[in-house]
Amino acid sequence: MVKILDTTLRDGEQTPGVSLSPHEKLEIAIKLDDLGVDIIEAGSAITSKGEREGIKAITSQGLNAEICSFARAMTVDIDYALECDVDSVHLVVPVSDIHIKYKLRKTREETLKCALDAVEYAKDHGLIVELSGEDATRSDVDFLIELFKKGVEVGADRVCICDTVGVLTPERSYDLFKRISEEIPVPVSAHCHNDFGMATANTISAIRGGAQECHLTINGIGERAGNTSLEEVVMALHILYNIKTNIKTEKLYEVSRLVSRIMKIPVPPNKAIVGDNAFAHEAGIHVDGLIKNSQTYEPIPPEMVGNRRRIILGKHSGKAALKYKLDLMGISLSKEEFEKVYERIKNLGDLGKYISDVDLKTIINEVRGESPERKIQLDELTVVSGNKITPVASIRLKFSGDRKEEQLIETSFGVGPVDAAINAIRKALSSVADITLEEYHVRSIGSGTDAFVEVTVKLRRGHEVVEVKSQQEDIIRASVDAMMEGINLLI
Repeated sequence: MVKILDTTLRDGEQTPGVSLSPHEKLEIAIKLDDLGVDIIEAGSAITSKGEREGIKAITSQGLNAEICSFARAMTVDIDYALECDVDSVHLVVPVSDIHIKYKLRKTREETLKCALDAVEYAKDHGLIVELSGEDATRSDVDFLIELFKKGVEVGADRVCICDTVGVLTPERSYDLFKRISEEIPVPVSAHCHNDFGMATANTISAIRGGAQECHLTINGIGERAGNTSLEEVVMALHILYNIKTNIKTEKLYEVSRLVSRIMKIPVPPNKAIVGDNAFAHEAGIHVDGLIKNSQTYEPIPPEMVGNRRRIILGKHSGKAALKYKLDLMGISLSKEEFEKVYERIKNLGDLGKYISDVDLKTIINEVRGESPERKIQLDELTVVSGNKITPVASIRLKFSGDRKEEQLIETSFGVGPVDAAINAIRKALSSVADITLEEYHVRSIGSGTDAFVEVTVKLRRGHEVVEVKSQQEDIIRASVDAMMEGINLLI
């Protein structure tokens, strides 16, 4: 059984542009605990008052996971961690000569003493200690072993080899972790970065070499090219190596999307395991195989990771794929309607477009000459903004529910008038449908202050994603119109 230390809330939050509030940290931590993560690195307590508030909020929840704080080999870092009532510290000590000389400006002997003093201090105060060698993969291995051995002698519970700049290769990883695991009498952890795209492979090799724990992040987020992806490592271990973890794999997609939404980092469609295209198929030969047996073109059932199979219609699709898709959606077409829909799909495919479920329904409605009812309509919008007022928007929507028409009225603030208006829409719809704004783009069409603007929004409801554009002279109206159009398509 391999233990998982999730560092989404620490190393993951170091992704440029990401900063989590205490409430957001807690929301993610609860999901990580539910996912089955063994250790949650909740942050670095020394960072700020807000960071400590977030860590305290997590430790006060009584979660099953061990709660950990990052700490340098300094008593002040450990004191702040103790203030947050964490179970453990991830005590990180630079061990490569380049870090010792240029970052610490110390000698190896001074670095070793600081590390051992910090381990003793943390253990004297009742903490579990995971002693990490920063930039360990560019260090003198004999010095690394000396640090780990002496660290264990004074109480370190685990040690960790950090591939800080992602320079390991799978072969070196296996050899290094095998040697360290044979010489150090406590569990060894692997912390890999993805600078050369080999973090997952290096982590797997480390485990094969003897590592009993690995540091991972949801969606592989992290500074520079990111950290090792939790979903990739866990599924590779479970399926390809028959090595188990405590992760509930069916929850992976859900947690992936939560982290993506809160951190505002979209998951690439082709992302392994949790990407929208991970189980998507367009080519006719693939779809034909899937219809006969899903294992022909899928290594695992998508439900195993909480994802789903998607049949994409486009230029490569055959009629069998369209028929299969319509059967899945419970839609029946006449022979004439089927041919017209298929022709439209091929024409759009030749233009470089693929047909989503929402697009397919729109095409079918057009072929049938039907105009779907707009369930959400904008009735009233008021936005107030200025240099001495926080932008605020009030909105009234008409919602045609299953039984009656309702009025949805909400008010919300924002960093600007557009943000306030969109926040008001999302707030109004929260009781009707769980729709999230994944992307927002705006560009000017023209050069004057009265030029048209084009707003593009990408909205998600569950697995369904739509992209809508709107052009207006008023950026607020363009933004709201695009939102309303996308929402109606999804609903």
